[in-house]
Order: sequence, then structure tokens, then C-alpha cells
Amino acid sequence: MKTLLSLGHGYTARALARRLVPQGWRVIGTVRDSKKLAEVRAEGVEPLMWPGDLAPALAVASHILVSAAPDDAGDPFLAAVGPELRQAKPDWVGYLSTTGVYGDHQGGWVDETTALTPSSKRGEQRVLAESQWQASGLPVHYFRLAGIYGPGRGPFAKVKDGTARRIIKPGQVFSRIHVDDIAQVLEASMMQPNPGTAYNVCDDDPAPPEDVLSHAAHLLGLPEPPAVDFETADMTPMARSFYSESKRVRNSRIKDKLGVRLLYPTYREGLAALLSEA
Repeated sequence: MKTLLSLGHGYTARALARRLVPQGWRVIGTVRDSKKLAEVRAEGVEPLMWPGDLAPALAVASHILVSAAPDDAGDPFLAAVGPELRQAKPDWVGYLSTTGVYGDHQGGWVDETTALTPSSKRGEQRVLAESQWQASGLPVHYFRLAGIYGPGRGPFAKVKDGTARRIIKPGQVFSRIHVDDIAQVLEASMMQPNPGTAYNVCDDDPAPPEDVLSHAAHLLGLPEPPAVDFETADMTPMARSFYSESKRVRNSRIKDKLGVRLLYPTYREGLAALLSEA
């Protein structure tokens, strides 16, 4: 039986499980909150409390997905159970990284051959974790994810309740990706492993964030959210840090090497789908 061990079974991993479980896959997912055990089990996934004993799951895992965020020491699973992981014999390992590893390119284009020059602490931690997995000796694939949206993660709630603001910073663009497209990219890679390969996972239309909010308001038939200048906007340090990087991310490799055809090529299709499913 094909068995996926999901280390850090969160939003993206759950989307992948929704594709695999109906095909007869066994999926084991680690969770840190006992309140999530029943929820995960209801989705056809075997929950495994973490921290805990991973040995039985590692012994049967044909595929491993790593979703946990790193810290200053790098990947938390390698730090905790590195020897056990290195002794596992999976056919495929997927590490969920971020396009933040490329740093700021002032709106310019990047691809998987671009040097890793992170400009944030989060980006530095991801570069470290990627290097640790590279040194693990396992058949690791790196998925550098753009900004994730999908069911439960979209702009509509803030637009509806009037709290949305269009932060205006000239020249600022972000790449983004629907969670269901991440899931299909992961599945495509699992079907045709190529260890050591990195894939940018993003849609076809890097866009200013204010354009996305304006389109969401248009779909709802509501007025455009108010514009606020970035320099004077009241933002948390975390929110402000996202605006320190501006780049356009190429996604040719997932199409040319994995044969992926995006379900939601731009935020327009993705937002329309979210609204229709609400």
C-alpha cells in the first residue's frame, strides 16, 4: 500500500490527503493538538500525536511530506528524529519551502535557478532547512510556495465586514497559489520522482495585493476597500515584513517537468471558485 507520512499535517497537507485518500492511499498525519484528532480522522487520515514515536510510521512510509515551519536551528523534525528519518526508505520526500528563499528582487522575475538570497529571517530559516534536508541523503524534492489561499483563507470576510484595506506600495507585487493547485503539484511529483529538484509553486499572474482586494469587492458587488499608503499604514511588524520583498515568480518547471495544468491560473479564477463554494 502506498503510504504518506505527513509531518505537520496542516492546511496544505490536508488538501493533498483529499486527493490521495479516495485513491486508496494510507495517510498518516502528525498533529500537536489532541482536539484535532477526531477532525483529522474524519477526513480518512490516521492522526499521530507529535511529539511522539514516529518509528512505526517511518517503517511503512513510501512517501513523506514535510510541512513544519523551521526555526533558527532549522527543521524541527530533523532536529528531533534526524537519525530515524535518515534510516527511512521512502520513494519520495517533499519539503514545503517558500519563495521567500529568493529574497527581494524589486519586482523582477525569479526561477528555480535564481540564487537563494533571503532578506528576511523566515527566508533564512527556510534556506537552512532546505540545506539540512539536502544533506539528509533522502530523495527530497523542494516546493517553494507562493502566498497560499483557498477555502477558509481568502479576502472575502474582510471585504464583507469592512476591515479590508488596500495597502498601496508602488511597484509591489506578490505571487500566490490556490491550495488545491499545490496539492496537484505534489501529487504529480509523487508520481514521477526526481530527487533534488526544486519547484516554484505559484500561479501565472503575480499581482499587486490591492488588485486582489479590488477584484474580491467587485465579485461581491461591494465598494472597493479604502486605499492606505504603505508608509503610514497601521500594520503589525509581521504584515509589514511581507512588503519588504517584491518579485515575480516563474512556474514553468511545474508545467514542463510535471505536466501540471493549473486549476486556477490567476487569482480571478481562484476567487470566483471560492465565492461559488461559500
